[in-house]
Amino acid sequence: MRTIAVAAAVVGALALAGCGGGGSGSDGPLTVYSGREEELVAPLFEKFTDATGIDVEVRYGDSAELAATIAEEGSNSPADVFFAQDPGSLGAVDAQLEALPSETLDRVSARFRDAEGRWVGTSGRTRVLVYNTGQLSQDELPASVLQLTEPAWKNRVGIAPTNASFQAFVTAMRLSLGDEKTEAWLEGMKANDAKTYEKNTPIVEAVASGEIDVGLVNHYYLSLVKEEQPDAPIANHLFEAGDPGSLVSVAGAGVLSSSDQTEDAERFVEFLLSEEAQQFYVDEAEENEYPLVAGIDPPAGLVPLEEIHGPDVELTAFGAELSSTVELLRKTGWLS
Repeated sequence: MRTIAVAAAVVGALALAGCGGGGSGSDGPLTVYSGREEELVAPLFEKFTDATGIDVEVRYGDSAELAATIAEEGSNSPADVFFAQDPGSLGAVDAQLEALPSETLDRVSARFRDAEGRWVGTSGRTRVLVYNTGQLSQDELPASVLQLTEPAWKNRVGIAPTNASFQAFVTAMRLSLGDEKTEAWLEGMKANDAKTYEKNTPIVEAVASGEIDVGLVNHYYLSLVKEEQPDAPIANHLFEAGDPGSLVSVAGAGVLSSSDQTEDAERFVEFLLSEEAQQFYVDEAEENEYPLVAGIDPPAGLVPLEEIHGPDVELTAFGAELSSTVELLRKTGWLS
């Protein structure tokens, strides 16, 4: 991921981008920029078209890079909806998103949506420490992510510093503990020779193979690896309440102010919060994510979201903090 260039492009382009008005008059297909992978969400687009008769054209890509594209395109963006992997990417272009209808926003807890109503969470995930059950028992695992800088964990931890979910976690640490403590933790992980990977799945695979003992990932990567390796000796560990390592984050969606199909775009976001779409994450999706609409139980085996207490931070703030997080990762040597 070209993270640093992307963050800079978003900041620069937003200063120049216009936010032209929109309506609902186009007869063409709805255009969605999706930072969610095609393998996961293509069935959702098909369900939406089947339910509404509205055709969808999808541009898939990395969420941060799509945010940069939206910022550069400004009021000329062909996108009607931005369906992003993380709140930081949505927040990076929130000036180009219109407020969603209150009846749509109210389907999701205020904890999982933009304070100004410009985007709403569509599914949730929590940060965890995946560990090798053949090498470690529960009582040997750290209570806090901060303990991973201790000598006992040298050469044993995997992270993905270029990945959006890791950067969201670092942002949460900055917001909850401050830049000084976060910088010290990043430097401590560097001194402890934490191993780097491009994405979360390779981290879980490395834990399963014994290459490393633990890794910082999103919870659902365990189930993805278990699909391919049912007997893999791996499990997830939640850090203590309030710890930045237990961040609960979301994927989400917003409607572009420049869209000429506002009504259809809003119908798409509304559909993502329908019982059918939310149940999809429980019954069909490969990624074992949390539905966010009340009344729909999470996949079997997951700790209910109301029992997970991450750091006291607002996801709304993540977009504005993205470039500072990237700069801190670069300063501490995790990004070039």
